[in-house]
Amino acid sequence: MLFRKSSSRFRPPQVPDRAILREHRKVIDEIGRRGLLRGTMSLGALTLLTGCDVSEQDQVQRVLRSVSAFNDWVQARLFDPDKLAPRYAASQVLKPPRFNAYYGIEDVQPIDAATWRLELAGLIQDKRPWTLEQIRALPEQEEIIRHICVEGWDYIGQWSGPNLRQFLTRVGADLGAKYVAFHSHDDYMESIDMASALHPQTILATKYAGDPIGDPYGFPLRLRTAVKLGFKNPKWIRAIEVTNTYPGGYWADRGFNWHSGL
Repeated sequence: MLFRKSSSRFRPPQVPDRAILREHRKVIDEIGRRGLLRGTMSLGALTLLTGCDVSEQDQVQRVLRSVSAFNDWVQARLFDPDKLAPRYAASQVLKPPRFNAYYGIEDVQPIDAATWRLELAGLIQDKRPWTLEQIRALPEQEEIIRHICVEGWDYIGQWSGPNLRQFLTRVGADLGAKYVAFHSHDDYMESIDMASALHPQTILATKYAGDPIGDPYGFPLRLRTAVKLGFKNPKWIRAIEVTNTYPGGYWADRGFNWHSGL
């Protein structure tokens, strides 16, 4: 099992001031920090549905975690592994892609391509590490798809690299396992369900608009899947792990829906 260090740079989303909620500002700030005010459930509805006292943070969080888990359950069952996301024309591609991370672009640490290795772990038969040259030698698949961020913005990007299903098959991964986790060179880790990993439009991207991905955008390797929200596409990948043990994820551990499928 691969592990990640804890972060001290987490920047919580800002929750707008509303006079009616001032009395419970501490509770609301905590809910907002976990990204759960984006849903349709208001504080009043939460109280009516559960009987919780909003001053009892533990009760509120337990209910919200239950709602989040239910959303994941529903999304997983609605997911169609054969349905393709819309593809777009090259003329619509944003160049360069938009930078997004939980820290500023000035904090991005460049990676040395000569020493970079992709480590493999978990339910994989051939765990030998891969060099960037070996990754680039694999057949490329191009996807011009929409990147949708949970913050509400989106753009059309042109990504290319090895198909993830083909790569997992090549290294002898257990395709019947439940999860695929991606560990980044920073302390970011995300995981996706195996069905999404095997989706035809899920790739390990090494290029954007025909050129190698730049440092701020995930060099040398990032996940790009058309069936997940943006934060489920980790950048600067250093390791892939196949497992049946729920691995969580950077934002899921902070309250966001784990499945986050489209």
